[in-house]
Amino acid sequence: MLLRSCNTSSLVIDTLGDWARGQNAAVACFYFDFAAQKEQSPTSTLSSLLKQVVCGLEEIPPKIAKAFRDQKKVVGGRRLELGEIVEMLQDISSSQPTFI
Repeated sequence: MLLRSCNTSSLVIDTLGDWARGQNAAVACFYFDFAAQKEQSPTSTLSSLLKQVVCGLEEIPPKIAKAFRDQKKVVGGRRLELGEIVEMLQDISSSQPTFI
């Protein structure tokens, strides 16, 4: 669903968030800003959504925790690749209702 008004989208997100608390469901959102296009890459956008979904879980799935630990071991740390993020979002959303 594409929402054009920030007020309407915020209401939808708030309503879904309230409903999801008791339903074992996840809600994640991202507001795109025309003035910050360079910072809104597919990787950074999906990373933000993954973080929101994972933060709502009672425990972090072992596969996700391992992926982050492995990337942290690389000199200077490294972000997950886009494919890995998409796969993690698919894994989580297949195991519980997820609204993005």
